[in-house]
Amino acid sequence: MYFSFIIPVYNRPDEINELLQTLTKQTYTSDFEVVVIEDGSTINCQSVVDEYINKLNISYYFKTNSGPGDSRNYGMRVAKGDYFIILDSDCLIPENYLVEVDAYLNNSFVDCFGGPDAAHESFSDVQKAINQTMTSVLTTGGIRGASEKLGKFQPRSFNMGISKEAFEASGGFGKIHPGEDPDLSIRLWKMNFKTALIPNAYVFHKRRINWEKFYKQVNKFGKARPILNQRHPEYSKLTYWFPAVFLVGFYISILFLIVGINVLFYCYALYFLALLIETLVKTKNLKIAFLTIIATFIQFFGYGAGFLYSYFLLNIKKQDPQVAMPEMFFK
Repeated sequence: MYFSFIIPVYNRPDEINELLQTLTKQTYTSDFEVVVIEDGSTINCQSVVDEYINKLNISYYFKTNSGPGDSRNYGMRVAKGDYFIILDSDCLIPENYLVEVDAYLNNSFVDCFGGPDAAHESFSDVQKAINQTMTSVLTTGGIRGASEKLGKFQPRSFNMGISKEAFEASGGFGKIHPGEDPDLSIRLWKMNFKTALIPNAYVFHKRRINWEKFYKQVNKFGKARPILNQRHPEYSKLTYWFPAVFLVGFYISILFLIVGINVLFYCYALYFLALLIETLVKTKNLKIAFLTIIATFIQFFGYGAGFLYSYFLLNIKKQDPQVAMPEMFFK
């Protein structure tokens, strides 16, 4: 197979430089191409890409801003490969990444795959804490951290592959953002394409965000889920309610604590103690362990609040998603 890396970028020339550096170090011996799509940036990265013309088979395209999903589609339309690998610009790629992908697909081909994310040793403590809360079995069920070995896997677009055939059949990503990647996965399932997790095809996902930006991000994740449940009700799960239940339950535990009923609050305390211990065992760093508690609070509260808000608008007020939450869609 001939692989094409598809990388949308928006105002992040420094990030794309770090990513391209890691792509020059791939141990994969066959040729591959890199397609960089500038999504209407005011700070473009063309000069950065030009530095890699003699190091990579690389091309650069500038387009008006239309969001990451549409930019990925644009890149796949102009790419020459028969299998596309989509990366976010804030990722670093291990040297053996493409070797692992190629070996897996040659052994058991699927038309769409996803890979885990990991924390690089160079990441800040906050970045490592956010990575932990996004990958822990105690927070997300470990799906993003590669624990999902059976059943259907919904690849995430920071580290995702799709065959040219599946892209052309599905039309690629839709206009919703975030949520465009699970939406695409479900549409592929309905067309009888298979998806899979490649456990060893991990990337180092930096997530250069502070606590406020992290809240806004997970809040939008929460808003997206009821929209997806409405579009694809057969793939709705009770587990999607967990952050919302966690949020409501926490407030109830505080009210119970005020009137002298401690048991529910103690359950929350035990949960966070377990998360602290898990993180401490994994990272050997007490500061990261405590920061993970903060990140988990933000994740659950942000996602849960977004989920409940979106559910209320769509299912109680019966509003159209694009009218009720226009910020969730690119035109």
